[in-house]
Amino acid sequence: MQYRRFGRTNRQLSVFSLGTMRYLTSVAVAQQVIRAAIAHGINHIETAQGYGNSEQYLGQAITQGIGIDRDPLCITTKITPTATAKQMAVKIERSLSNLGLPFVDCLAIHGVNTQQHLDWIVAPEGCMAAVREAVAQGKVRHVGFSTHAPLDIILAAIATDQFEFVNLHYYTFFQRNEAAIALAHAKDMGIFIISPADKGGMLYTPPERLRQTCEPFSPLHLNYRFLLSDRRITTLSVGPATADELTDPLQVADQTGPLSPQEQAALDRLHQQETQTLGNERCAQCYQCLPCPESINIPEVLRLRNLAIAHDMQAFGQYRYRMFENAGHWFPGRKGDRCTECGDCLPRCPEHLDIPRLLQDAHARLNGPKRRRLWED
Repeated sequence: MQYRRFGRTNRQLSVFSLGTMRYLTSVAVAQQVIRAAIAHGINHIETAQGYGNSEQYLGQAITQGIGIDRDPLCITTKITPTATAKQMAVKIERSLSNLGLPFVDCLAIHGVNTQQHLDWIVAPEGCMAAVREAVAQGKVRHVGFSTHAPLDIILAAIATDQFEFVNLHYYTFFQRNEAAIALAHAKDMGIFIISPADKGGMLYTPPERLRQTCEPFSPLHLNYRFLLSDRRITTLSVGPATADELTDPLQVADQTGPLSPQEQAALDRLHQQETQTLGNERCAQCYQCLPCPESINIPEVLRLRNLAIAHDMQAFGQYRYRMFENAGHWFPGRKGDRCTECGDCLPRCPEHLDIPRLLQDAHARLNGPKRRRLWED
């Protein structure tokens, strides 16, 4: 396991962090997973108030005297933003009580996803007033935020200079947030990449076409190496449901150097595959088609279509597409069949794509029954 400085927190974190959203079954499972993670060299564990019983399970694993030493660990919990400091103060006390700990190393405002959330953060009597008070009292040592927001909201949140780290989406197949990575790095913030295996493309179960394009590497290996080779990034989340699920991801935990020529060639093949397969129907993800009068998240719908056609990532596309209109601000936008063919987007597309037709095609390929989220807020 390699370790990197988590921005101006000055904590040395393992390049893989243990996410705890999936071990919701029992305290015993939580203890097994945490022990295994520590044995592999992981020293950063992340939970959230909204992850079912995760805070309680983590707290019991640490405090029940089963051989897990609190001192070397960096414990992060996440709390959703609130309109008032009073509401946030109550939530902070709840998380500390759930964990059974006098302080957390890191607190992330969980899901800074909208302009309203940003307004609450910058308001003088908003939620950050309570966070600052908790820091002054020694209950919180470092403060950051997690986000599923559009890029402009992420950049604005970083620019408030109220945060020491950021948790965000950025992968081989989704590089829209590179500007946020660059700004956070320039401000010496720790950078934590969310769910690179799952939201990065369900890469633990790759389709055969994708697997062949990436050979001699696995798609998961390439995504991890793409991220670990970027020295701006501190740590990547891994979220096992059982201890055994740690083994495969952590095989690259010491491979943090520059990409090899062979790895770069495999990544280049992925791009070539998209270009050749999609031809003049490939969405280049410029986002100039937005805003859509019908609130369709056109770039994301067409990104999922790109992946389904070019790499046979149909299952991933369906998994994400079904989240539209079902996950609120965590995955905003409406489905492609909401298009009224108004033509508003057409003159703004530099690729001259027939966007209404492509949206309908994406919907036909990817729509299905709604998918229940693991946790709700």
